[in-house]
Amino acid sequence: MIVFSTSDKGGTGRSVTSCNIAYRLCAGGRSVAYLDFDFGSPTAGALFEIGGVEQGVPEKGLHSYLTHGSEPVARVDIRAATDRPALRNIRSRTGQLVLFPGDEGGAEFNGIDDETDAVVGRCITLLAALEQEFDVAVVDLSAGRSLAMELALRATASPHLSSATVRWLVFHRWTRQHILAASGLVHGHHGLLAGAALWGHDKKKFLENLRYVRTAVPRLNKSVDGVYRGAQAAWLTEQNAALKALASRHLIGATSLLGETPVEPVLQWREQVILDTDVANKIANPETAAAFDELTARLIDTEYWEQF
Repeated sequence: MIVFSTSDKGGTGRSVTSCNIAYRLCAGGRSVAYLDFDFGSPTAGALFEIGGVEQGVPEKGLHSYLTHGSEPVARVDIRAATDRPALRNIRSRTGQLVLFPGDEGGAEFNGIDDETDAVVGRCITLLAALEQEFDVAVVDLSAGRSLAMELALRATASPHLSSATVRWLVFHRWTRQHILAASGLVHGHHGLLAGAALWGHDKKKFLENLRYVRTAVPRLNKSVDGVYRGAQAAWLTEQNAALKALASRHLIGATSLLGETPVEPVLQWREQVILDTDVANKIANPETAAAFDELTARLIDTEYWEQF
């Protein structure tokens, strides 16, 4: 399975949620590749707390491979390389968890040029190889209508990946602005669906393999210090209903939702993988870990995707 994580805006929780899904897939016994396709800001190493890789690698990163064919592509065994003891010491039932980092001081592709077909070809070769080697390959795309998004669309339209299971996850925060932006990214004039059709995807099938993830959703019955009360509680309930209606009108409502994550103080202060030890030590909220577990279970549940 190949999973593309995308969003129209930065700050949606796309990368940190994708990292947590990758970790929980690994903790459940699956082998997972995590590809940092955020070429302009390759910081997945920081999320996994790998010293020296926080902003990519000095050579043989994904950008170098795609643009120049530099091989072999750098790969980092996350559990062996992480500076975080609790993540490093997880052993039982776990599968592989491998980071394919971007290039240090990386940059987005400048545009379409004569080398584009070669870049797409290298991307196809890489994704096809990883789809065979790993149970799941999570590809974290840069925000917006980037060339990374176009590259993913063109590569997955190739006959070489026709037998692969491909999922698209679109992340957005639970606000008016983010709902509109997420809808535009998918349904807009230059959005995912238009790009999918342009490069040969079947739009209906493509949409069937796309779901939304809402992040940092407030719990209506709780505030930082207890329970929302009176006018504040009524106002929040009203706004939540208005957001649900807005999402439905813009075709990103509950019927196309993979799941949501709650507001989590740990992730507001420090983007990281939430471990069971964080919950046991009462640092992270159990609702957050449960949300990541639910997203992970639904992502790999074939029946869940077939019911839509």
